[in-house]
Amino acid sequence: MELITLGSIMNMKKGKKPKTMSKVNKNGYVPYVDIKAFENRIIDSYADPEDCLLCNDGDILIVCDGSRSGLVGKAISGAVGSTLAVISAKGCSNDYLYYFLQSLYTMLNTKKKGTGTPHLNPEILKNAKLVVPSISEQERIVARIEELFSQLDASVAELQAAKKRLKVYRQAVLKEAFEGKLTECWRKEQPEISLDDYWAEVCKIKEECHNATHYQMEEVMTLPELPDGWKWVCVGDIISGPEYGTSKKSSKVGDVPVIRMGNLQNGEIDWSDLVFSNDTEEIERYRLKPNTVLFNRTNSPELVGKTAIFRGEREAIFAGYLIRLNQIDCINPEYLNYYMNSFIAKNYGNRVKTDGVNQSNINGKKLCTYPFPLCTRAEQDRVVYELEARLSVCNNIEHTVDAALLQAEALRQSILKQAFEGKL
Repeated sequence: MELITLGSIMNMKKGKKPKTMSKVNKNGYVPYVDIKAFENRIIDSYADPEDCLLCNDGDILIVCDGSRSGLVGKAISGAVGSTLAVISAKGCSNDYLYYFLQSLYTMLNTKKKGTGTPHLNPEILKNAKLVVPSISEQERIVARIEELFSQLDASVAELQAAKKRLKVYRQAVLKEAFEGKLTECWRKEQPEISLDDYWAEVCKIKEECHNATHYQMEEVMTLPELPDGWKWVCVGDIISGPEYGTSKKSSKVGDVPVIRMGNLQNGEIDWSDLVFSNDTEEIERYRLKPNTVLFNRTNSPELVGKTAIFRGEREAIFAGYLIRLNQIDCINPEYLNYYMNSFIAKNYGNRVKTDGVNQSNINGKKLCTYPFPLCTRAEQDRVVYELEARLSVCNNIEHTVDAALLQAEALRQSILKQAFEGKL
């Protein structure tokens, strides 16, 4: 069969912003169909349909503007959003065209046009070539795609379930660690070490830092029972004082990277998506030392309080939405970092956070009231050893699962490619 260009059979109409919109469904109004509406079936706004482009259930929509240009979905009945377009093609069934457009997504999304807001390049869309077989043949191709996608979706669901189980396992290990259970056998083999002597050392170092304040929990919360040789104190008791990061605007290029809240991932620093500073005064003031623990004080309610450790991989400073904990030298920074990512710490953070519109905050004062399970430095070191022995295996499995998920997405695109090359 002959290849033809999509532009020779395509009809594409772009949506536009309605003159009148409402957050509530007024009489005569229709759903305003934006990306959220066609992708997740969530309606945030309603529109007066007068002078709007309307769509019906199942119509094919394509994103024309923004970072997700080229994304394809199926409509719900309503007014087409200003960043979307309704697309159809003569001689193509709805599902056949839908899957063909999906096969073009990577090309359409990576070859956008525009210097500010990126836009879909219509020429690429028009010049895309396809075969248009009979409707019955199109239906057979669609059925085969959906059969393979169903098998792939089942595998992806199993991988995602495995990731959830790993998350549960990680928190279970952290729970045991900070209840003293991972080091129970180790303690029996050690000579008697006085926690009182170690606590006195902690207090002395704090006083030398001109901070002799002792803290109490701000919120009442039932804490796990600790073994002999452990005690609950507060985070403020084991740091010289919390310190907020720079509020100066960063640049896309520069001398020194600025670690932001997005760079704190799973207790580690993610060195992708960096911004930079050239301000010598800011760099001197906020330069991070190796083994510094950073706390995310402002973020969405589910992410506020995430913590990561800077190990000195490269020179860096930190941004204003983060807090440098400044733990004193006799506290193991890895122990502190693991603890701040445990369920106990997260649970306390959820109790003391202040919620705003889409954002939550935990300031330095509240951070200092976090409960902290104190044991001797020797036992802290052993807890970290036991944790890393277990979690390294967990992390390796998770990396394997993530790689498999990426392969699944690549396979999805391969299925579409083969389908429209007649190889299915």
